[in-house]
Amino acid sequence: MDSHPALVSPDRLRWTGFCGVALLTPAAWVGAVASSSGLVASALAASVAGIGLLVLSWALLGRAPLPSPSWLLRTLALWCGPLLVAPPLFSRDVFSYLAQGEVAARGLDPNAVGPATGLGTASEVVGRVGSYWRDTPSPYGPLFGAVERVIAEVSAGDPVAGVLLHRLVCLLGLVLIGWAVPRLAAVAGASRRTALWLGVLNPLVLWHLVGGAHNDSVMLGLMLAGTAVALEGLRERVDRWAVGAGVVLISSAALVKLPALAALAVVGTALARRRGGSLRDFLLAGLGMVLAFAVVSSSVSVLTGLGFGWVRALGTPGRVNSWLAPTNWFGFLTGGLFGARATQAMIGVGKAIGFAMTVCGVGAVLVGQLRGRVGAVASLGAVLGLVVVLGPVVQPWYALWAMVPLAASRLPGRAVPWSVGAVAVFAVLVPPSAGDFTGRVGSLVAGYAIGAVVVWAAFLLLTRPAAVRVAVPARA
Repeated sequence: MDSHPALVSPDRLRWTGFCGVALLTPAAWVGAVASSSGLVASALAASVAGIGLLVLSWALLGRAPLPSPSWLLRTLALWCGPLLVAPPLFSRDVFSYLAQGEVAARGLDPNAVGPATGLGTASEVVGRVGSYWRDTPSPYGPLFGAVERVIAEVSAGDPVAGVLLHRLVCLLGLVLIGWAVPRLAAVAGASRRTALWLGVLNPLVLWHLVGGAHNDSVMLGLMLAGTAVALEGLRERVDRWAVGAGVVLISSAALVKLPALAALAVVGTALARRRGGSLRDFLLAGLGMVLAFAVVSSSVSVLTGLGFGWVRALGTPGRVNSWLAPTNWFGFLTGGLFGARATQAMIGVGKAIGFAMTVCGVGAVLVGQLRGRVGAVASLGAVLGLVVVLGPVVQPWYALWAMVPLAASRLPGRAVPWSVGAVAVFAVLVPPSAGDFTGRVGSLVAGYAIGAVVVWAAFLLLTRPAAVRVAVPARA
């Protein structure tokens, strides 16, 4: 990033960020168990202050020449530490994973039977599941379904043990992300340090992949590792074993969450370009990717014993009217004017338009990649960005699908500060407790206001002359 007149010591920023996470964790526990409005507001203020301190530290770190990749990865480990013992942050999806795993452990199909039906409404874990997902079957693939089932069997219904086990699985995904991103940056000719800072040491990664224990960590880890292995196998000559291993990893990622299939399209296009770049090469490579995914998905579906119910459940997430999805905005606006029936009808129209635009946009990006106008890593980020922005459901952590691979590409200079701004907004968009603040708007506003004051004071302290570092080592 561009230099800034006040370059703060990276070590000072590292420990300021750690203090933020260390403040967030106990505050989140207080917020999770508190009953009085005063304690809830205080816990929220402390949580927001902790979030803001880490976001501030991360953003200021990018304004100076970045330390080594190993320093960045050690900082990531330090910042992750307190989150390992935090309650589930920003959403309760991990409780859905626990319930779906118990359904599978009872021999039922989690892609056909919802938690309330399979476990009963009196079940403790069902009571922790978000209201929408209690009666909704799992939308995930058989590989993650098998993980859910194993965790349910090992934890024996203990929600604390279950959450910790899911968080450990997500950490394994994060390790794969940290392994793959520098390699993707090398393929793209981008800075490994910038890629790790912007894509991996990212507050959204910490909040949602670690704190929230979202299975997007597993999907991204397998997808990015597979893409790195495959693209490295295409750099000088076609290494069939490397490409094959990459395709298997990517296919496995898609059996966690289907959007990972975008990487198969990118790798197939890279293979077609390596073989000559003709339309015939493109079609043959695409057919090969489809057949490979069919073999891997069939094998996993049979070997896990979960079958092919996941295919029927692919449209489940689209039933949610996500207010963050741009394709739904016109429907919400129309509904405000003409009523609920108009809302649903126009949301349906918006989703259809979004799908058509996604197909056209993805086609344009892949053609650009085939002709050499777009790099393979940038193509992956662009394709996933289209899938997110034009999709029927958008969650704050979905931004990572596109942001992590884009961070490993050669981003234009102006794109970096815009990315930092987007991360900062999404990082504070959802209260960390993920609770219902209906009727407690005053507590919500007060908590954010107090947290903002704390972060502003920290900014002034960090950038005062005594805290500024005079000499900074040049970026490698």
